[in-house]
Amino acid sequence: MNEYIKKARLFLEQEQIDYLLVNSTNEFLVEYNELKKNSRYFLTGFTGSTGDAVVSKDNVYLFVDGRYHIQADLEVNHNDVTVVKLESGKFLDELYEIIGSNSSLGICSKKNSQYRYKTILEKFKDKNVTIKLFETDPIEKSNSIDKQVITEIPTVLTGKSTDEKVKEIYSELKDDEALIVTNLEDLSYIYNIRNFNKENSCSVEGKAVITKNANKLFKEETLGDFENYIKDLKHINTFYVNESNTTIKDYSLISDKAKKSEIKIKRYIKTDEELEHYKDAFAKTDKAIFATRQYILESDNISEFEIKNVLEENFKKYGAICQSFTSIVAKDANSSQAHYSKSSKDEILKEGSLVLIDCGGYYEGGLATDTTRVFVKGKPSDLHKTIYTSVLKAFLHAFNIKDFDCGFDIDYLARHFLKDSPEGFVFNHGLGHGIGVSVHEGPPRLCSMSPDAFAELEDNMCFTIEPGLYKEGYFGVRLENSCYMKNGTINSFTNMCYEKKLIDMSMLDNNEKKWLDKFEVL
Repeated sequence: MNEYIKKARLFLEQEQIDYLLVNSTNEFLVEYNELKKNSRYFLTGFTGSTGDAVVSKDNVYLFVDGRYHIQADLEVNHNDVTVVKLESGKFLDELYEIIGSNSSLGICSKKNSQYRYKTILEKFKDKNVTIKLFETDPIEKSNSIDKQVITEIPTVLTGKSTDEKVKEIYSELKDDEALIVTNLEDLSYIYNIRNFNKENSCSVEGKAVITKNANKLFKEETLGDFENYIKDLKHINTFYVNESNTTIKDYSLISDKAKKSEIKIKRYIKTDEELEHYKDAFAKTDKAIFATRQYILESDNISEFEIKNVLEENFKKYGAICQSFTSIVAKDANSSQAHYSKSSKDEILKEGSLVLIDCGGYYEGGLATDTTRVFVKGKPSDLHKTIYTSVLKAFLHAFNIKDFDCGFDIDYLARHFLKDSPEGFVFNHGLGHGIGVSVHEGPPRLCSMSPDAFAELEDNMCFTIEPGLYKEGYFGVRLENSCYMKNGTINSFTNMCYEKKLIDMSMLDNNEKKWLDKFEVL
């Protein structure tokens, strides 16, 4: 048993609670939290970006979605940790089964959203579960905020100045109303700022309050002033908030005056200037991946670790400031883990090895690129070709869809072409997600299992299309293009080639071959 499990159980005893929720995120509710600040990682040893844990006096439950089922099994000590494998969106259902009636659950008010808190209260009402809030996280090693290096993004790349964005918000507010901004991507978008001195993200950590004629940004040394500033706004009778990205702690400051925000922060609709920057950024991303492909094909006895280093060197060579997320370089059986992150020195490519690369970067405009390609060292097997071509077919149909309104429609169509895949190969994640300041944002979502997927797809929205098939112990294939909407049709930012030797042309019909001709095939 590790020291953090002991620490958590001591906390249960001292606070006289039965269960403790331990989060993967930080006080800004980020998706990609650094491991050095990830309490769930210290508790369980699981390194995935998402997935929380619950501690009881005799067990630790780790909740992971389909992207991480295999990885979690490989990383945790099963003597201490029970891996709970979720279907998409089923966390609360599984938690409900675990938490006993007439018990108590501890939650950190700085690391959980108000929306989650309300949902948990409602879910456990019939079991008479007491929810106890704590400002402290007993597992946390450090809550200090690292020094940020703030970069201002010029209007020539954003298309709108900060003043223009703030004035759009002013126009929706009355004299006694205010908008609280706690989502880091929204904050970075509104103020046209980024922090490139950060792992897997460039969002600036901070909070903002915008009233009818003023706006106040809090970051680093001024963050401590946020609470008092809120309390001093005596003339404000309504604070607009998004409960999904506002912590329980921050919400408590204005709970009697809080109202669900209908104010749209329009970062999901890219300006034409942002689209032009994105085209340039993806052209550079393509070059970095292509150069890495050449390294794989021309080099012998190379490891996942070496490929990852070369990949990230190539990103810098072609203009990236930093990576937009931890690059995935996974060979053979490791590629069956959708979010494999080890890139091991011991995993050496052999003749016939398949390698999946999922990567992206940030460039001077501060928008995340994201592309996945699969390569093979030498000659592929027939099964490699079958799976690769099946995934390619799903992509081609999703990309060329004609009759659609939202991401659900596109996801549903792609799944149709993967439903009769060879035994054991599964598509266990959504088809795509929005991209922008963060590599994962929404809307839009392309997923038949998410309410966000029913948001209308509009011109200048940017998103990925990334079907995949995976079989534990064998391999996985994912082909991801980042795309954008223009004049009601889907266009691809990504122009990185597909692998001719991995395509079984006999599996493609004439339409599919015609669609494939629009992309480079080498």
